[in-house]
Amino acid sequence: MTAEIIDGKAFAAGLRARIATLVPAFEAAAGRVPGLAVVLVGEDPASAVYVRSKGKQTREAGMASFEHRLPADTTQAELLALVDQLNADASVDGILVQLPLPKHIDEQAVLLRISPEKDVDGFHPVNAGRLATGLEGFVPCTPLGCLMLLQDKLGSLSGLDAVVIGRSNIVGKPMAALLTKASATVTVAHSRTRNLPHYLKHADIVVAAVGIPHFVKGEWLKPGATVIDVGINRTENGLVGDVDFESAASVVGAITPVPGGVGPMTIACLLRNTLVAAHRNAGVALEADAI
Repeated sequence: MTAEIIDGKAFAAGLRARIATLVPAFEAAAGRVPGLAVVLVGEDPASAVYVRSKGKQTREAGMASFEHRLPADTTQAELLALVDQLNADASVDGILVQLPLPKHIDEQAVLLRISPEKDVDGFHPVNAGRLATGLEGFVPCTPLGCLMLLQDKLGSLSGLDAVVIGRSNIVGKPMAALLTKASATVTVAHSRTRNLPHYLKHADIVVAAVGIPHFVKGEWLKPGATVIDVGINRTENGLVGDVDFESAASVVGAITPVPGGVGPMTIACLLRNTLVAAHRNAGVALEADAI
């Protein structure tokens, strides 16, 4: 068996194009375009590249991009003051503080300061609680992108057995909540799970977000399963995922590549969340299935 490659790059491009078509109608109704503010503290090279990409794609979608680049010695009080300013700015619908922050700044304190209504990253405990209890809120962008890819490939996920490998607040926990909401039967595993292959052999869906290169072996997987590889691990051989792609591709039915799978979906879903936030903040209706 040769697995179908799930092209996240193409799907993300389509999602961004749909978002761009909805911006003019919002502008006509609200008198402004949606606005996304991104805050970068310090000079982390990977973060700087990511912020530039976010800004470029935000502008290409017809939205306003507000980039705030602060020196590494910015104090926590100064950063919190900026967040307060962005919370009060009516032209800003989404606020994203790029992680990681310098060690002298309490990340949790900063994330808590962002208004839940502008928390387009979905990291605020209010939004996490809304997701856990089935209420409307903002979902972290990476698991939301994973869910979109799964539903595009499989349609209804109802009744399918899913294993999420990873228990982070950013991917693993919200991914499990999304799959549960979609009526899948979900097992949350991690690097310390005993006899992980036992669980994977029965899984129709595997989402790997454990952060270990080639952690999941092809022989562990159920033939015909759908695998979403969230891992982005830098090795001497370049970027690789958490799944051993070569061995998995000969067993499963469909799999995301690394790179080109989940990664492009994260920024596309950030723009999606920003558009939703803009409609809510401006009191403008958005059709539920528009994006």
